[in-house]
Amino acid sequence: MELLKKSFIVFCLIWAIQQQSFAQQICTGSFGDPVINIDFGRGTSNFGPSLGSSTSYRYVGFDHPEDGEYAIAKSTNGMLPNAWFQIPNHTPNDPDGYMMIVNANYETGIFYEAEVNTDLCPNTTYQFAAWVINLLKYDGRKPRLVFSILTTDNQVLGSKDTGDIPEGTATDWKQYSLEFTTPANVNRIKIRIANNGPGGGGNDIALDDITFRACGPEINTSINNEPGTATETICEHQTTDIHFSATVNGPATATYIWQKNEGSGWVDLAGETGQNLTVHFANAVKGTYQYRLALAANQASSASCRTASAPLTVQVNPLPVPVVEPVLKFCPGENIVLNVTGVTGTYLWSGPNHFSSTAQSPVIPAATSQMAGVYTVEVATGSCSSFASTQVEILAPPAATVDNPHPIICQGTETTLQAHGGSVYSWSPALGLSNPAISNPIAKPDVTTLYTVSVSDGACVSTAQVLVTVLDKVVADAGPDQKIRKGQSVQINGKVSGDQVRYLWTPSTGLDNPEKLQPVATPEHDMTYTLQATSDAGCLGSVSSVFVRVLEKIVIPNAFSPNGDNINDVWYIEALETYPKAELKVVDRYGNLVFEGTKTPWDGRYKGNDVPAGVYFYILNLNEEGKRFSGSIMIIR
Repeated sequence: MELLKKSFIVFCLIWAIQQQSFAQQICTGSFGDPVINIDFGRGTSNFGPSLGSSTSYRYVGFDHPEDGEYAIAKSTNGMLPNAWFQIPNHTPNDPDGYMMIVNANYETGIFYEAEVNTDLCPNTTYQFAAWVINLLKYDGRKPRLVFSILTTDNQVLGSKDTGDIPEGTATDWKQYSLEFTTPANVNRIKIRIANNGPGGGGNDIALDDITFRACGPEINTSINNEPGTATETICEHQTTDIHFSATVNGPATATYIWQKNEGSGWVDLAGETGQNLTVHFANAVKGTYQYRLALAANQASSASCRTASAPLTVQVNPLPVPVVEPVLKFCPGENIVLNVTGVTGTYLWSGPNHFSSTAQSPVIPAATSQMAGVYTVEVATGSCSSFASTQVEILAPPAATVDNPHPIICQGTETTLQAHGGSVYSWSPALGLSNPAISNPIAKPDVTTLYTVSVSDGACVSTAQVLVTVLDKVVADAGPDQKIRKGQSVQINGKVSGDQVRYLWTPSTGLDNPEKLQPVATPEHDMTYTLQATSDAGCLGSVSSVFVRVLEKIVIPNAFSPNGDNINDVWYIEALETYPKAELKVVDRYGNLVFEGTKTPWDGRYKGNDVPAGVYFYILNLNEEGKRFSGSIMIIR
């Protein structure tokens, strides 16, 4: 009977502890770092080693576990892809880490139990937590886990029933936790995990990252006397003091120690055992510095007993490192282009003549010597800023000169241009130049041309100009040949072209003025006049001639007597021989041809026989200016 009462009391105590863990959270203060972390290890192969006696399930080291089996693996990739989510292990940033994959047995019961080989502190509250995911893609039997924390002699210190764990997605890892307090004489515990749902057709889980953390009183912290502030930002190379403070709602006997973490884990700061801490940053080095207050109601030297405040962070931001060219050189008139690289942020330029700009690459147009000097840019990233400077130099341009800026040449001739002042030359236009890239090209343009030479000393450029005047070629044109009758006059249509031209007609015989371009000619006989054109500039001259034909006056007798007395024996037309193209015909009154020829005299005979005396008719076509004569002649015998 007494044994039955004791068993009943133990049962009631266990039930009360379980109900307390279900009903409320014991820890309302701060937690410490995990003192136990079961993540099932890591390795190079996809499957990890067996858990041995920690589980009654069968171990599989390949493929996938069946009902009542488990695997230690990096991922579920390739395991029942139609039924299970294909997921990696839960441990953050640990692709080689393992997790426990459990396919529940048909019967409910314990599938994991292991003693924790770490001493916990007596009379200390701890949080137990584990991450679990339902692997099933479809609606099947739900996992329902019971987590229990026991002493090594099986006294239940805490228990947690997860209830049904529903299906979700491949990212629906969920953390389950419970809190328990170690008795005064207990520092070793064990974990028990049971599955209260039957297997077969579901109830497949993955389990990872089981942790234990101590729970302590509430710790409120501040930085630089600003409650609620968890981060203070300063700049690289800054020198300043940062003040940390903490208030603890805990026992007066608690012990404190400030800790620091620079990325390699928390380290105790020797001698810093109060609730306030001042850290002196001298020429601060960029990085992240974390501080916290660790405490324990007892056994403060044991990490298993400690809790800690939330981290207080000092972020030392790097100074921006603006990059500029140390010296910038520009020519007068060019655009000054400033530029800073190497960092993004806000920019503020300043320089000579009250220059200011917030652009990263400001442009100052039309450089002058007054714009030379030091230009400084302040680059700010967040609350940190740095300066950089560049020296702007305005170069003196070369002095471009030419020997003869206004040469004059005759068309078809050439001249040499000559420029000075630099080491590189470029003439434009290039038309008519022997080489536009030398200082002294030969120029032979066809027309007057303005040449511009750009002279460079390797940096800046200046220009000069040469106007090559091309005198037009001298051309004389005496005009078309002329015909006049003797005693008449005609104007000669002379023409000349070219620059600076002088002209003269030769010979002057019969001309009213040989210095006129279109003189009036009255020659006594045929005459060739020559127009001579010369250039006052020394260019090549030109000559041209015109022929003036002077036609003699035609005198036609109206009778002759071919009787052999040597007096008026022939019919002679005076000056007819001066008309070589003349055509002459004589017919009788019946129209019969009795004489034809281009020359006279006619002796009154036709085919060797005398023609009868009488009246005859003539037609004379001179074929000169369409002139025709006709009439009658009398032959007297």
